[in-house]
Amino acid sequence: MYDPTVARLTYRALLGRRRALILFALPLLLIVISAAVRALSGADDQVASDLLGGFALATMVPIIGVIAGTGAIGPEIDDGSVLYLLSKPVKRPTIIVTKLTVAIAVTMAFSAVPTFIAGMILNGNGQQVAVAYTIAALVSSIAYAAIFLLLGTITRHAVVFGLVYALVWEALFGSLVSGARTLSVQQWSLAVAHKAADGGDLVTSDVGLPVAVILLIVVTAGTTWFAGQKLRTLTLAGEE
Repeated sequence: MYDPTVARLTYRALLGRRRALILFALPLLLIVISAAVRALSGADDQVASDLLGGFALATMVPIIGVIAGTGAIGPEIDDGSVLYLLSKPVKRPTIIVTKLTVAIAVTMAFSAVPTFIAGMILNGNGQQVAVAYTIAALVSSIAYAAIFLLLGTITRHAVVFGLVYALVWEALFGSLVSGARTLSVQQWSLAVAHKAADGGDLVTSDVGLPVAVILLIVVTAGTTWFAGQKLRTLTLAGEE
């Protein structure tokens, strides 16, 4: 279910000069802000949790997920080069799983690592804040990559729809409307992080851990499967 050649081409597309600059921008901004906050206010567990939750998890991780998830396949569909890939003797599920693996790896690298570094700068992992939010970033990276990879297969405006989802649904509705939080990847990952933080009050979620784990698995598996089905449709359209 993993093809090295497809993976290499996907990594090359995602880590090209232009995309790499965008991918580095938000993590760098997070680390700079964290250093400034630490210098101005010292180590504060609540401030660390607020910054990592409000900026890193709610904004940075989904945006990086949009870039990696949609960029893993969207440009190939837009310019038609995906048909060349589909003409090769590689199973369609293998293509999707490989691209998803690459998208997850890139999202994790550019979100979880800087989140951990920022957490260590802010409060030295006091009350397991840095580790908890790093785990949340890792978990949410999987779901975001799958969701945005699916968007990349079904619409040419995947980046726009992805940003609307990330910034409007997750960041806005997810923070203001209690019912929307149940359907938020951010809240699902926070449930896992809450467990990692030994149930402390700094990292909380509106969703219980069992429900969060089930929803993470269902959404990731479901979107991956549907992306594979959509790729089959693209194959038929190209052949016709």
